[in-house]
Amino acid sequence: MIFIPQKVADRLKEYVKTKNIGLHERIFPICYEAARSVVLKAGRLVGIHLRPHDLRRHAATFASRSGVPLEIVSKIILRHSNLSTTQIYLGRISDSEALKWIETIYS
Repeated sequence: MIFIPQKVADRLKEYVKTKNIGLHERIFPICYEAARSVVLKAGRLVGIHLRPHDLRRHAATFASRSGVPLEIVSKIILRHSNLSTTQIYLGRISDSEALKWIETIYS
């Protein structure tokens, strides 16, 4: 099971219906290597080295730094079974970000 915004779910349902995609068929018939190639090419177009895992890490970091609880980032977004894995994954925060959160929490 995955969690996606209702707006995205509605669009996917419409797409599946329009394309007459069967219950056990892939919605987007693309393998990991093809998706990886698309992401690498997009990165080259903007002058950076980009991999699919970078997008996953960015989504998790953005959610975490936007105030999403660690448990949600870990269990729902990243689908980790252990919070400590997520904490390693998100890495360290800068001193300036730590100070910003201290001000936010205790102001």
